[in-house]
Amino acid sequence: MVDRPEAQSVVALGAWKGQTLRTVVAAHAAEIMGPNWDPARPFPLLVKWLDCRERLSLQVHPPAAVAPELGGEPKTENWYIAAAAPGAHLIVGLQPHATPEKFERAVGDETLHELVHSFPVAAGDSILVHSGEVHAIDGGNLILEIQQNSDTTYRVYDWGRLGLDGKPRQMHLRESLRSINWSKTPPALVKASTEDAVIAECAEFRIRRVNLRAGDSFTLGRDEEPRIVSVVQGTLVTAPAVLPKGANVLTSYSGRFEGQAQDACQLLVTDRFSGT
Repeated sequence: MVDRPEAQSVVALGAWKGQTLRTVVAAHAAEIMGPNWDPARPFPLLVKWLDCRERLSLQVHPPAAVAPELGGEPKTENWYIAAAAPGAHLIVGLQPHATPEKFERAVGDETLHELVHSFPVAAGDSILVHSGEVHAIDGGNLILEIQQNSDTTYRVYDWGRLGLDGKPRQMHLRESLRSINWSKTPPALVKASTEDAVIAECAEFRIRRVNLRAGDSFTLGRDEEPRIVSVVQGTLVTAPAVLPKGANVLTSYSGRFEGQAQDACQLLVTDRFSGT
């Protein structure tokens, strides 16, 4: 069994609570995102809870240099493992001997599992998956995914299973072969820890792990930058709301955010996504 928190979507605290993020950012761009933010620009990140009961398809997202050619968008994403069943794995990246020719041949004879990098994970682990890296989430994982705002996904392999109609699902082999970064080594897994640390850093965002003891205070200053605060362990008490495990909150550029840990609490703080 996997302990699954009650997942909540990103919400804006204070006067904007209850409104859609797109509406709020468009109407209050400078307050939320900073003085240089274009109100017409979409919010740059998506935050998702992925409750994976079975292995997902093997996918890849196009790198920024390739995406326009394919009519898509890049998507770098980070996976935080909130819970994992015994034996749960992730697949990210390729084995050193993988080549486009071997990869395409393995898709045809259904031996692609021999060319991908698979590894076990546990609750609290985290990994940054860049555009261009093939990846799949194994069954038994509950994952908090923080990613670029993009919906371009090329499905390259589905482990031999069929869709609900009894037929194989659509694959995107041509686009996948063009998108895969064949020279990149698989990224390193950040292991679970009670130490504060940066667990993900890329051009699109940064994620910090913050650990609080019961009674500890947590503060983010005003006129700095917007941030997403994700509660992945424990409960954080704030003036507007009590934030349980599973909550994700957008704090604004112009606002001060204060909370206190009700019990042992771990937060993920995502920043550096607004360009301020």
